[in-house]
Amino acid sequence: MRCSPSALKNEAQRLYQRLNKLGWTLDDCELIAPTTLEIKQLKTEQHAVILAHSYQTPDIMYGVGDFIGDSYSLSVTATTHPAQKIIFCSDYFMGETAKLLNPDKEVLVPRVAGCSLADSITGEQVRAPRKKYPHAGIVCYVNSYAEVKAESDASCTSSNVVEVVEAMPQQEIVFIPDKLMGLNLRTMTSKKIIIWDGICVVHEGFGEETVRDIRRRFPGVKILAHPECAPGVVALVDYAGGTSGMLNYVRASAAAIFMLVTECGLTDRFKAEFPDKQIVGTCILCPYMKKIQLVDVLQALRNPAPEQYIKIPDDIADRAQASLQRMFELEQEGKTLVKRGAGEAVS
Repeated sequence: MRCSPSALKNEAQRLYQRLNKLGWTLDDCELIAPTTLEIKQLKTEQHAVILAHSYQTPDIMYGVGDFIGDSYSLSVTATTHPAQKIIFCSDYFMGETAKLLNPDKEVLVPRVAGCSLADSITGEQVRAPRKKYPHAGIVCYVNSYAEVKAESDASCTSSNVVEVVEAMPQQEIVFIPDKLMGLNLRTMTSKKIIIWDGICVVHEGFGEETVRDIRRRFPGVKILAHPECAPGVVALVDYAGGTSGMLNYVRASAAAIFMLVTECGLTDRFKAEFPDKQIVGTCILCPYMKKIQLVDVLQALRNPAPEQYIKIPDDIADRAQASLQRMFELEQEGKTLVKRGAGEAVS
């Protein structure tokens, strides 16, 4: 696509206004302006919407993303958006969730990227604990493939996991696939939690000493962690919850210094959206999310490959959708139970 010099200049200025808080120079923005401009044009022509997970790079989040968030909230947002095509800058399983909630829309991922957590279990493997624990309910963290959701009684998010578990009729719960979140869940419910041995390579990488070191170096710092971190880490922080909970915490806090025990993309997002706050400490890159580049988004709009389209067999889609629907129902029931003292929400 040929663009006029004035159009490229305006696009570079737009990018700079959004990215300079993250250290991007005008020269940096001029380099990607032709790509972002073409993406914007194709998106408009194709009536598409671009969803960008918070772990994406800044050029995707703030250069072309229409909405930024976690996988589930973005999928829900797409249900009320008029676009009939969704480009989801995320891991493949997140694209599946978007397709499950938007079955009549076209959903593509810029690159077929896996996930250490989602890849730790298959739909067939869910059947083993089903047989071993016949009286237990199976709750599946939403960060999993559609075939795993299809084999589960209900799905959950990091924000509603306690409500969902409390509202399950069984007293024994097989929680899949996140081992560390399952260990944290054991401290928040009286139910017996049976866990799977899956982990997120990002959140597994944080240790207790990192948290203690930041507290020593930055008096008054508020430390936030995702419940996919180890229980020892979660016990030391000021707040544990998902992306939306972290955003709300920082937004409402009078503190000036924060550390985020999570992926680097979310750190970039907080730096961009809370320029008056100081973000300190280290973060860890997700090797899967960072596979997606701006050129992949362009290619998905220009000439998508068959594997970029999210396709879910009808029988799996029906059962996975039922698992998500059951989550909605249990969440509402669980909120009442939690308020009565049955448990304490993560976020």
